[in-house]
Amino acid sequence: MDDDGRYRDNRSDFIRGAKDIAKVAKKQVGKKMGRGVDKVADEYTRRSYKRFEEEDDDDDYASGAGDDGGYRGNDSRANDDEGHSDSTEGHDEDDEIYEGEYQGIPRADSVGKGGAADGVEAQAQQFRDMSAYEGKRRKDQEELAQQYESILQECGHGKFQWTLYFVLGLALMADGVEIFVVGFVLPSAEKDMCLSEPNKGMLGLIVYLGMMVGAFVWGGLADRIGRRQTLLISLSINSVFAFFSSFVQGYVSFLFCRLASGVGIGGSIPIVFSYYSEFLAQEKRGEHLSWLCMFWMIGGIYASAMAWAIIPHYGETRHIFTFNPRSPVHVFVSAGWSFQMGSAYQFHSWRVFVMVCALPSVAAISALSTMPESPRFYLENGKHDEAWMILKQVHDTNMRAKGYPERVFSVTTIKTVNQMDELVNLGDGAAWHQKWRIKLTSLFHQVWSNFLTIFSPEYRRTTYMMMAVWFSMSFSYYGLTVWFPDMIKYLQKQEYSSRTKIFLKEKVEHVTFNFTLENQIHRQGEYFNDKFMNLKMKSMVFEDSLFEECYFEDITSSNTFFKNCTFIATLFYNTDLFKYRLVNSKLINSTFLHNKEGCLLSDVGDENNAYMVYFVSFLGTLAVLPGNIVSALLMDKIGRLRMLAGSSVISCISCFFLSFGNSESAMIALLCLFGGISIASWNALDVLTVELYPSDKRTTAFGFLNALCKLAAVLGISIFTSFVGITKAVPILFASAALAAGSFLALKLPETRGQVLQ
Repeated sequence: MDDDGRYRDNRSDFIRGAKDIAKVAKKQVGKKMGRGVDKVADEYTRRSYKRFEEEDDDDDYASGAGDDGGYRGNDSRANDDEGHSDSTEGHDEDDEIYEGEYQGIPRADSVGKGGAADGVEAQAQQFRDMSAYEGKRRKDQEELAQQYESILQECGHGKFQWTLYFVLGLALMADGVEIFVVGFVLPSAEKDMCLSEPNKGMLGLIVYLGMMVGAFVWGGLADRIGRRQTLLISLSINSVFAFFSSFVQGYVSFLFCRLASGVGIGGSIPIVFSYYSEFLAQEKRGEHLSWLCMFWMIGGIYASAMAWAIIPHYGETRHIFTFNPRSPVHVFVSAGWSFQMGSAYQFHSWRVFVMVCALPSVAAISALSTMPESPRFYLENGKHDEAWMILKQVHDTNMRAKGYPERVFSVTTIKTVNQMDELVNLGDGAAWHQKWRIKLTSLFHQVWSNFLTIFSPEYRRTTYMMMAVWFSMSFSYYGLTVWFPDMIKYLQKQEYSSRTKIFLKEKVEHVTFNFTLENQIHRQGEYFNDKFMNLKMKSMVFEDSLFEECYFEDITSSNTFFKNCTFIATLFYNTDLFKYRLVNSKLINSTFLHNKEGCLLSDVGDENNAYMVYFVSFLGTLAVLPGNIVSALLMDKIGRLRMLAGSSVISCISCFFLSFGNSESAMIALLCLFGGISIASWNALDVLTVELYPSDKRTTAFGFLNALCKLAAVLGISIFTSFVGITKAVPILFASAALAAGSFLALKLPETRGQVLQ
């Protein structure tokens, strides 16, 4: 029995030893095969090792050896191995880790699927991180909005807000002036620069195009670098190029300066309203933003008054625009003074008017330099201490002005918004221009990303609705306000033409004409040995007439033409009767000496209409005063939407009265009526735009909508003015339809009255 037992023990030991040897051999084969695979197989085995570690945690080799001895444990493990096809087996004492059973070289598509899965997982994780960040940021913004409102309540409304009101009012006034400058100087500038009709049209529209670009650019930058800093930069650009435009002589350079000036002032409206709103508590916001709108009206009144006082009466100074070669340098002093050196450099009084119109912008820069940045902007960007100091300044300024200097600012900690780290590698050895390029590129991407967020699902509906309202309001308002003066001018021309005198087959001999000839038509006349000396010809037409041995000297003309006439032995000395005024005419032994240099003046009656243009603009701007007062008093009582929709509906109804405007006085009255009613809707739209968007997107959204407003203005002006003298029905129909659509869409927007500033 002992021998049999010993035999069985030896036999079992032998079997276990054989299994161990087979196992070791199998591992060695696996190792050699593993060394032969390429990098793709290595990637695969690294993933397999991950699985091995997970399995090894559940089935440790060391824990398999029980109290019965190592071989019994190994036998148990061998049985397990047979059950799952010799999968991962763990460590050897003197060998490397066996990283799984060899299953062949994996295919490239399997590796690609694994890599794609890893990329998707990384993107998903990044998305989850971004979602968590946005959720945290949103929560911070909501808490900040509530706390900020309570802080403004503690600071009160007083001296600080009123000081800021007048400072920002100057910036808004500069915007109002910019709209009127080109229109007022165009009649004089066209004589200096010899502007054609297309050039005059482009000069009139270039300001709107510049303001469109400026509103978008400065609005986006104000949400990134600050309201105050951006407004200072934009106003500086406006004032510099407005100043330069008063000196440049050529059309192209003047056009560029006015474009750049418009780009600069384009940031005024979106930044001013956003900046001021962030210092106002909710019960004061609508009212005081409406009072701020009055400075745009003041800008128009200022421009009209300065034009009336500075720009000369055209008829009194028309001789200044000529050059007599017998006197190379001229200095003229008349109703409007001017300075001229030859024909190359002219500085007339309309250029002084352009300089004076830059003063509100310069004054705004000086005053704004003493004011702080918006504390709400600082808090949105994680700058707690700077914001706290400004709010304390607001509190202390107001309390001292109210007679409570002992009151202490009780706020110690203010909620700030969670910020995402934005690391930009500028490079240690990079040149300064490369660093600036990198910074500007990064800033551009930040601004563009912030702009795209206003079209995110959260704000998309609001943005599209606001775009429609802004476009419809601007299309109708700017289209009609430019159409009105053009219609008045057309009616004046019609009335002027009705007084034209016609002379047929007259014969004049040995007569000297030394008085003004105006608004006459002479047909089939004969003039022999007549003298035309020291006179002005205005809207004179000679048709099929004969001039024999006549003498023309020192003639200044406008809208004067000789059609199918014959000149025999006639002398033209120091006149502006150039050959392009002689239409299909014959010159026989006739001579032109010392022609005046100047432009073809085709406008009629400018000297009679100059002050009328300023007066109409003055009345039209002043007419919005009642609308401003009413909107300011009722904005916080009836709400923004009712004010916007109600004013738009009444403006729509008033458009139908335009069909009764058949005289100058009637058109002026209708212009004042329309302006006074529509201003309330503009004020409500400005307040609504400020309150619908959060602080970190406010000026971006406002700037974009204001840029769209200027684009609509260009389209409205181009379309409406094309129907002057043709029909009134189309402009009236377009304006009414746009205002009706705007009022309907306005009612679909959310009401913001009584809400904290987001």
